[in-house]
Amino acid sequence: MAGPASIAPPPRHRSDARTAAESILRRQASRESAARTYARSLPIVPVRARGMTIEGADGRRYLDCLAGAGTLALGHNHPVALEAIRAVLDSEAPLHVLDLATPVKDAFTTALFETLPPALAERGRIQFCGPAGTDAVEAAVKLVRTATGRSGLLAFCGAYHGMTAGALAASGAAAARAAVAEPGAGVTRLPYPYEYRCPFGTGGERGAELSARWTQSLLDDPGAGVHPFAGMIVEPVQGEGGVIPAPDGWLRTMRRITEERGIPLVVDEVQTGVGRTGAFWAVQHSGIVPDVMVLSKAIGGSLPLAVIVYRDELDVWRPGAHAGTFRGNQLAMAAGSATLRFVCENRLDQRAASLGTRMLSRLRALAAHHPCIGEARGRGLMIGVEIVDADAERDDYGALPAAPRIATAVQREALRRGLIVELGGRHGSVVRLLPPLTITDEQAEAVLDRLTDAIAAAERTAHLSPPNHGAPPKHGAMP
Repeated sequence: MAGPASIAPPPRHRSDARTAAESILRRQASRESAARTYARSLPIVPVRARGMTIEGADGRRYLDCLAGAGTLALGHNHPVALEAIRAVLDSEAPLHVLDLATPVKDAFTTALFETLPPALAERGRIQFCGPAGTDAVEAAVKLVRTATGRSGLLAFCGAYHGMTAGALAASGAAAARAAVAEPGAGVTRLPYPYEYRCPFGTGGERGAELSARWTQSLLDDPGAGVHPFAGMIVEPVQGEGGVIPAPDGWLRTMRRITEERGIPLVVDEVQTGVGRTGAFWAVQHSGIVPDVMVLSKAIGGSLPLAVIVYRDELDVWRPGAHAGTFRGNQLAMAAGSATLRFVCENRLDQRAASLGTRMLSRLRALAAHHPCIGEARGRGLMIGVEIVDADAERDDYGALPAAPRIATAVQREALRRGLIVELGGRHGSVVRLLPPLTITDEQAEAVLDRLTDAIAAAERTAHLSPPNHGAPPKHGAMP
């Protein structure tokens, strides 16, 4: 596999390569903070990557089903993105321009607006934010609070919107929010439809109806004791929350409820955008048009970029009301333009829909042979497998308890077989697949074969090992 010329090859002998990789990992553990996550559960040292394949410093190769947590829509080092980056470098264009207008920015904005729901694109405004999705969430929250003069925020249980203070306040992870001075001030949490662990114990359409009814009752009850709401923020598929797709009808109801009450609807498409769910934007499945869309990850073509796009009547900011030094990343805009156009021209969203359906069908069939699979779910190439304790008793509504210890074993066994997967969900018990949209049929079969073997091995290990009655492992951590 060809790699960038500037990357030194791994040592010639496998033993030397393994020793070099272990030395790098030891230095990382001694220098980097205790907050590191992926490095704990994925103890590899990538040195080359192309498409879906990563080669480690020890010479081993892996199929990457994490893909930068969904950032790499075209996989690693796709020629289209590399050529766009080289073109900017060769042109001697400025690489850092704050929010000045440039041909590169104009091309990116044009390409992006061509993909948006027409009703939003026609009267939309764009704000370039800091380089991460959490920065765009902060901007979106600030925008709706400024535009409405209200402070309250509606968010959902299980949500994940980022790790800065405002984004974290809207997220559902209580442990992470504990470090924030005012964790969740002004945020009211609502139930999100969750088929396997329905908060109302019904699941299906009835569970979604009850969730909507709860929301409407809360907003219309003068005795509910809630803040006047500046906005509602929602993920069309909860990613970190466990790969839980929102029902299309439920999203349409949320749009109607917020619109009737003058509450701006903010949709977080940081992970679901650019074809990931089988439509270019996940809101297109339901046909809703939000007031604000939060975009990051894949829009930068593998480089850091984050924006919000919103209705022009919300554009009441004064100059400088929201800024950021690195909002003018020309290389990311060039790579992003190329990526957006490549996904459109090659209909990779449709490819994600068809291939994701086939992969999900096979994973669901596995449940008959592997009782630790509670549910396989997802949309497009955003897939999750919830791992449960099959030896435990079901709750009153038929769900088995989460099994984070077995899920961690699945991740570990997958890595041994050359497959990189991530864990998520409320209890860290959902195995997540986020492969590049360029994944081939052969690679998809290899992913499923390796994951099947990993699940079987983890089940064997679980039955041979005594139960762990202590605290579950931290998200992303090895036991």
